[in-house]
Amino acid sequence: MIKRILAIEVKEYIGKEVLLQGWVHRIRQLGQVSFIILRDRSGIVQTVAEEGVVAFPGLSNESIVIIRGKVSADARAPGGVEVRVRDIDILSQALDTPPIEINKKIDLLKTNLDTLLTFRAVCLRNPDILSIFKVQAELIRAFRQFLIQENFTEIHTPKIVATGTEGGAELFSVRYFEQNVYLAQSPQFYKQIMVGSGLERVFEVGHAYRAEDHNTTRHLNEYVSLDLEMGFIENEQDVIELQKKLIQFMFTEVSSNCAAELKLYKVKTPQFKDIPQLTLIEAKEILRSKCNKDLKEAPDLDPEGERLLCQYIKKNTGEGLVYITSYPISKRPFYTMPREDNPEVSRSFDLLYDGEEITTGGQRIHNYGQLIKKMKEAGLNEKDFDFYLQAFKYGMPPHGGLAIGTERITKQLLGLGNIREASLFPRDRTRVAP
Repeated sequence: MIKRILAIEVKEYIGKEVLLQGWVHRIRQLGQVSFIILRDRSGIVQTVAEEGVVAFPGLSNESIVIIRGKVSADARAPGGVEVRVRDIDILSQALDTPPIEINKKIDLLKTNLDTLLTFRAVCLRNPDILSIFKVQAELIRAFRQFLIQENFTEIHTPKIVATGTEGGAELFSVRYFEQNVYLAQSPQFYKQIMVGSGLERVFEVGHAYRAEDHNTTRHLNEYVSLDLEMGFIENEQDVIELQKKLIQFMFTEVSSNCAAELKLYKVKTPQFKDIPQLTLIEAKEILRSKCNKDLKEAPDLDPEGERLLCQYIKKNTGEGLVYITSYPISKRPFYTMPREDNPEVSRSFDLLYDGEEITTGGQRIHNYGQLIKKMKEAGLNEKDFDFYLQAFKYGMPPHGGLAIGTERITKQLLGLGNIREASLFPRDRTRVAP
């Protein structure tokens, strides 16, 4: 029996018989001849049926087929080759017309997003939409590869937890046998515990859940978080320096391995010599003096401020990314390290990418007594965090880390209009299906 080959491999078999399997992407009839474009995971290939489609009853777009035939060179065909069909077997017939056109380029800005999400299982077949997740998968793969090369260990932490990492009301409550528990906001506590375990450097790719009552183009209630934590640092600048190398590696890998997908979206990955840093005070002053936006005493940048600041930085430095540092300690989680020279300011940072935050990180408190004090100031009961505090009671190295929003970085890289487009099956304020 002839072994199946993929569309991308057909050019290597000129003059030979091949067996293809995939979806009927498009059928074009010219007289008695039918041009059947076949799609599989590697791309598309043109096949030619001299008898026309009438010889294959039931053949239609999106049907799953086996095609056997001989490969010949043809400069007019996609990829410069085509397959002369000997026979076609229909494995599964498409019974209806898809809600969007699978075989044409889709304008995401003009296509109804609700349609794309409601009929997700079918819409994902469109190569333009599917390309988003090929890019996303490469970003995640590169994240893993870089950190493994840097002697990080991958961990997998619970997503059902007894307490939230940051307190507050942004928690999804879950009935768990005889008690109420929560979906994890982040793996933060567990990352820190594992730094203290002796692994020193850990990372995780996992889901996180935020019960934020948002319904915006940049928020999801379930998302994939790329987390890392590292021990024996001097301060947050060590984490920033590591992330610069990490982000550059991720972008380089995507550029090399997803060139076709990036071309579809007419984008290039950022190539930077360095990423500028501004304190929050400096960022707000630029917005006030250069962008006519005064945030006054606001403890953070709002979405418009992020967008205007990135536009200013790009215009004046050519860089699409910028770090914002030195946020007020009162507006950061209790475990965030304050600056020694100004305890009201934290050793934390955000990374903005083309107008939107994609990373939050910083140095964490490693001293047991200091952590207990901050916990009490935040109104938290230390007894609820005994499992976490054990790691600090018995010695914890200076450490810090960060989290990258997978959907956020994908959205910004591809220039998508809504973060839901960068989520396979998004969960937001109103959507829990499909």
